[in-house]
Amino acid sequence: MSSLSIRRWSWIHKWSSLVATSFMLLLCLTGLPLIYHHEIGHLLGNDVEAPALAPAVAPELAAAPPRANVDAVIGAARALYPNKLVMYISQEIDEPAIWNVTLGDTPTDEHYKPIAVDARTARVITEPAFEGGAFMSTMFRLHVDLFAGLYGKLFLGLMGLLLIVAIVSGVVLYAPFMRKLEFGTVRRERSARLKWLDLHNLLGIVTLVWALVVGATGMVNTWADLLLKVWQATEIAAMLEPYRGAAPPTQRASMDAAIKLAESAAPGMRVAFVAFPGTPFASPHHYGIYMRGSEAFSSRLYKPVLIDAQTGQITDQRALPWYLTALLISQPLHFGDYGGAPMKLLWALLDIATIIVLGSGLYLWVQRGRAARRHLQAVAQAREKAAPVLAHEGEGP
Repeated sequence: MSSLSIRRWSWIHKWSSLVATSFMLLLCLTGLPLIYHHEIGHLLGNDVEAPALAPAVAPELAAAPPRANVDAVIGAARALYPNKLVMYISQEIDEPAIWNVTLGDTPTDEHYKPIAVDARTARVITEPAFEGGAFMSTMFRLHVDLFAGLYGKLFLGLMGLLLIVAIVSGVVLYAPFMRKLEFGTVRRERSARLKWLDLHNLLGIVTLVWALVVGATGMVNTWADLLLKVWQATEIAAMLEPYRGAAPPTQRASMDAAIKLAESAAPGMRVAFVAFPGTPFASPHHYGIYMRGSEAFSSRLYKPVLIDAQTGQITDQRALPWYLTALLISQPLHFGDYGGAPMKLLWALLDIATIIVLGSGLYLWVQRGRAARRHLQAVAQAREKAAPVLAHEGEGP
């Protein structure tokens, strides 16, 4: 590379890093507890667990636990808040014994009430804390949108793009920087600044692929609201075209029967969540039943089944568009929560290494500024000392 190219790439790396570093540090620090949100929730007592059932009389019942009528599950939750509407019901992939029922004053209520109901007995278990309590809720909101909604998400997406630019420019600069050193050299015998520079470069290369994956998937995740709006305005609108101008249903079909119908229409898949009429994931006329696979990765990919809320019949079902599939795939890659404990540990270690890279980058920038100021002061002092001498020499005999 020519010296001009190196200067240009150095400028790109410097400013993309400086602009993004503070926010990336925040995202890495808040993302670390989110990797272990289930474990932290369990330690804090915020995780909901299904109570143990009495031993079954028949062995076959022990192998296949009972499944309560979903309408009874919904009724149990609504009994706590009779004046509220049901917005969603959902099940976690690793906790099929619990239905999470979401109640609100309106179908789009942001101040909703989550209720955990036993899926086997239709008994209310508890009203769980939102996002695992105050601490995890704060970490989640800081990580997702900085408490600024859509604008916060889009801003963090821009920071993710700058992170990718910083990583690419750093890789471009690494080769000419290391041409006189062996790969991975850390000059411990030199100054603290040089030692941290070598460590910064080494960890940056080690975490290169992970940082690119997490940065790119995080950027995609910030577009979730916009992508959902596109999907609702295109494919969902086409699925609902036959209902244009129709009056909302006066009576609703059994949710239990609707779920069984959706399961029969999508063999091998399980219910992820159900959106009730009027919510963003359904229509005023439909139940939106979202099915997912049973494997670690396929469990992240949803297939919507629209069921007429009055007749209980399937009106449409289709695969998600490519951009929503990309969004759903990016989410487990971002948090590393689909490969069990080993992958979580790997993600946590790489997260910590990235925190060191970002922190050392800030340290090097501060130290470089201090060194430049010291150099300028030294030059100024040298000039001040030389001025009288030069003046005296210029006086002549």
